[in-house]
Amino acid sequence: MNTTNIHNERIAKMTFASVYPMYLAKVEKKGRTKEELHQVIAWLTGFNNEKLKDLIEKKATFETFFQVASLNPNASLITGVICGYRIEEIGNPLTQQVRYLDKLVDELAKGRKMEKILRGS
Repeated sequence: MNTTNIHNERIAKMTFASVYPMYLAKVEKKGRTKEELHQVIAWLTGFNNEKLKDLIEKKATFETFFQVASLNPNASLITGVICGYRIEEIGNPLTQQVRYLDKLVDELAKGRKMEKILRGS
């Protein structure tokens, strides 16, 4: 399933700071912790807590967020459906990266073991 240019542009302009509280609420509601969420984000992006806080404070867009990230080489192992899209079939690299993050947060909230979420790392 291909995403539209409008959809891709909307995701690129969305700020990470606007989505982060929803990620946190989702995982905490299911008994997971902020530290676990940060561990998942760090695995995907290479960001430590300080860099993450800085990006949130600066209201970085997802486009900026992923431009400065060091994407984990195992990120391509993240597959499946999220928000109606099969991740491995998303053609726009930025949209795919955002969906990688969405999928990891979903897996964390669903109680999946951390070693499975982090794809063997």
